[in-house]
Amino acid sequence: MTKISKNRKKVIGLVDKNKAYTLPDASKLVKEITTTKFDSSVDISVRLGVDPRKANQMVRGIVTLPHGTGKVVRVLVLCTPDKEAEAKAAGADYVGLDDYIEKIKGGWTDVDVIITMPSIMGKVGVLGKILGPRGLMPNPKTGTVTIEVGKAVTEVKGGKIDFKVDKTGIVHTSIGKVSFASEKIAENAQELLQTIIKLKPSAAKGVYIKSIYMSSTMSPSIMIEPKSIA
Repeated sequence: MTKISKNRKKVIGLVDKNKAYTLPDASKLVKEITTTKFDSSVDISVRLGVDPRKANQMVRGIVTLPHGTGKVVRVLVLCTPDKEAEAKAAGADYVGLDDYIEKIKGGWTDVDVIITMPSIMGKVGVLGKILGPRGLMPNPKTGTVTIEVGKAVTEVKGGKIDFKVDKTGIVHTSIGKVSFASEKIAENAQELLQTIIKLKPSAAKGVYIKSIYMSSTMSPSIMIEPKSIA
C-alpha cells in the first residue's frame, strides 16, 4: 500500500470533494494545495455535452489568456527568406525553411509551436506524420498558417493557446502557473471558459457545460460550479 505523505494528507483535507467551488475560490484554493518545489502549471478540464465523433459537434478554438500561460514557448517559423527578419524581430526562437524541414524529418521536434505560411504548406504537409501526433502541425484554424508571421509569433508568445475537445468530450488545457496571483488565475480561466461557451455547437442538445475541474501539477482536483461562471 502506498504511503501518503503528511503534505498530501494536508492538501487532501483542504478540498471538499462534494463541494462545487466558485471560480475565485477555486483559484485561491489551488495555490494552497500545491506543494511541488517547482512552479506548477494550473490546469482546467471541462466536460462538454457534445459528441466529438460528429463533425457538427466538434469544439475547437483559440484564446489569448489575459495574463499569459507563464510558460516559455519555443516557436519555430518556417517561412520564405523575405519573412525571416519579421519572424526574428517578433521573437521566434527558430527561423528558416529547408534546413528545419530536414531536421524534423530526422526526428527533431524540440519546439512548442510551429508557424508557417500558406505558400509553404506544400513542403510542410509531408511532415504531417511526425508533427500531427505531437500536436505541432500548423493549422489555419489556430492561426499558425498565416502571411502575418510576426503577428502570429507575438500572439503565441503573449499567451495565445489553442484547444480542442478530445474523444471523451473533455477540453483540457493549462491556464497559468501557481505563482500567479489568484485573481490572474481566475481571469485566465474565465477567458477560456467564456470562449468555450461561445463555441457551443448548435447541434449540441441538453447541458453543454457538464463539469469543470481545476488542478495543478500533482494536486487534487477542485470542482467548480458551472453556474458561477459569469
